[in-house]
Amino acid sequence: VQLQASGGGLVQAGGSLRLSCAASGCSFSSYTMGWFRQGPGKEREFVATISRSGGPTYYGDSVKGRFTISRDNAKGTVLLQMNALKPEDTALYYCAADERYSPSTVATVVSGYEYWGQGTQVTVSS
Repeated sequence: VQLQASGGGLVQAGGSLRLSCAASGCSFSSYTMGWFRQGPGKEREFVATISRSGGPTYYGDSVKGRFTISRDNAKGTVLLQMNALKPEDTALYYCAADERYSPSTVATVVSGYEYWGQGTQVTVSS
């Protein structure tokens, strides 16, 4: 399984970005997907997750109401729409995948994912 994250960049506070993660080498619809982030000097933090079937979804408290995760099983991609960005959202964002779960199960911890992408940098200026 290979995961390729893209869409990061530099944005002003209050702005928006959309991250994309493309999966290859797998049957994408069999994988629960997640987004995590890691800021400088911080531990990797859960951001959002989506089940194999596209629902349910679950968000970290710090992004709830601002970020939206979605997936397109036909295209093998998972998206993270990030709105109302804040400087504290600055981090390297990783997508992750795991096939252990039932179609309606999500995972919110780092140890819940076997496969990881390389990360895409998001920088929010104040």
